[in-house]
Amino acid sequence: MRILGVDPGLRITGYGVISDSGRPRARGNIELVEAGIIRTKAGSGIAARLERVYRALQEVVAELKPEVLVIEKLYAHYRHPATAILMGHVRGVVCLLSGTSGIPLVNLAATRVKKSVTGNGRAGKGQTARMVERYLSLRTVSAPSDATDALAIALSYALNRKF
Repeated sequence: MRILGVDPGLRITGYGVISDSGRPRARGNIELVEAGIIRTKAGSGIAARLERVYRALQEVVAELKPEVLVIEKLYAHYRHPATAILMGHVRGVVCLLSGTSGIPLVNLAATRVKKSVTGNGRAGKGQTARMVERYLSLRTVSAPSDATDALAIALSYALNRKF
């Protein structure tokens, strides 16, 4: 099964596709297919930035053919409500992509993702990146944290799905 994890952001959206053979807890059953980021231009209007994210993710879906799309649930910090609104726009684009592509959408809480991948629901980005390296047998993760976060989201789904 191919799983597409998305870490939505208006400036940078991370994505990661993994392949899960379906053998629970078997060594090497989860492999990296592709990971990357989608950058948008800060000077562009919000509509252009959302279209850029949508079209780029459409290409990822067309090329890599994931069977499920996984995204983190929206979290809003009371000190930064505007950030949550902007993130909501990008999440909406991802939800639209799921609907138009016929790919099931799964929402996971950030704490669940971290707990699944690291064993600690409050793990930091560094700890999460190191565990992504270990699960995917990578020497180092040279990808930006947005791509690493997207891979962690996909991994969390793979590690918790029912066989």
